[in-house]
Amino acid sequence: MIKLLKKICGIVGYKLVDKNLIKNDRIISKFSHHSIKNLLDKIFSQNLINTVVQIGANDGKRFDPLNEFLIKFSPKTILVEPIVENYNDLKLNYENMENILFENSAISVNNEINFLFKVDDQKLSLYDSHIRGITSFDKNHLLKHGVSNSHIKKEYVNSISFTDLTKKYSINNLDLLMIDVEGYDGDILIDFLLNSTLRPIIIFEYLHIKNDKFENLINQLISKNYVFFKIDENITCFPKENKKINSLI
Repeated sequence: MIKLLKKICGIVGYKLVDKNLIKNDRIISKFSHHSIKNLLDKIFSQNLINTVVQIGANDGKRFDPLNEFLIKFSPKTILVEPIVENYNDLKLNYENMENILFENSAISVNNEINFLFKVDDQKLSLYDSHIRGITSFDKNHLLKHGVSNSHIKKEYVNSISFTDLTKKYSINNLDLLMIDVEGYDGDILIDFLLNSTLRPIIIFEYLHIKNDKFENLINQLISKNYVFFKIDENITCFPKENKKINSLI
C-alpha cells in the first residue's frame, strides 16, 4: 500500500518525505551552534551591515531572525511584504524606527505576480501558527501544508521588480539581501544575479524551490563568484571578494 501511494504521488508530481527526517533536521537546526541567528550576530557585530532588503518580511516578528538586529543596529532597511494584514502588523512592530522603510508589494519577475494564495483569516485558528507564513503564488504550496482547498483565499497584490525597487529607494549599496517567499525565492534571485551589480550577502529559504530552478540558481551563484552553504532551512551566500565577510565563515 505504501509503495502504491508513493507511486501515485510521483505520477501527480509529489514526493513523500519521511516526517522524521524533517523533524530531526529542525531539531538539529534549533540547537546547532551554526544558526542563522549566530551568523547574523557575527556580521552585524562587525559593522558589516549598513543596508538591508528583506523580501517576504511578514509581520516582522513571526519566525523572523532579523528583527532583533534591525532594532539593535539600525541599518537602513527596506521591508517588502505584499499581504495587507501582515504589512500593517509589520509597520506597527517597527513603529517609530526612522531607519526602516516599508513596501507593500510582491517582488515579481516580468510582472508575472499580481496575486497570492493565503489562508482565509477566519480559518487561521484551525491551523498551527506557521500557516500564517506560507502565503504563496502557488496554491499547491498551501495544499501540501495540509490547508483545505475551501480555506484558501486568492488575494490580489501590488507588484514591483527588484530593479524598480532599488530605483524607488535609491539603493546604490546593499549589504544584506534576505528572501523568504515560499518557493518564488529562486525566480527573484536568478533575476537579481542577472540584472544587478550589487554584491550583498544573500540569505534565502531553499526548501520550496523547484529542482530545475534551484540548479539554475546554484549555477548562477557560482558564475557570479559567490560561495555558499546551508544553515537551518536557508542557503547563505557570500561574495568571494569580500575578505572581511569570508574571514567570519
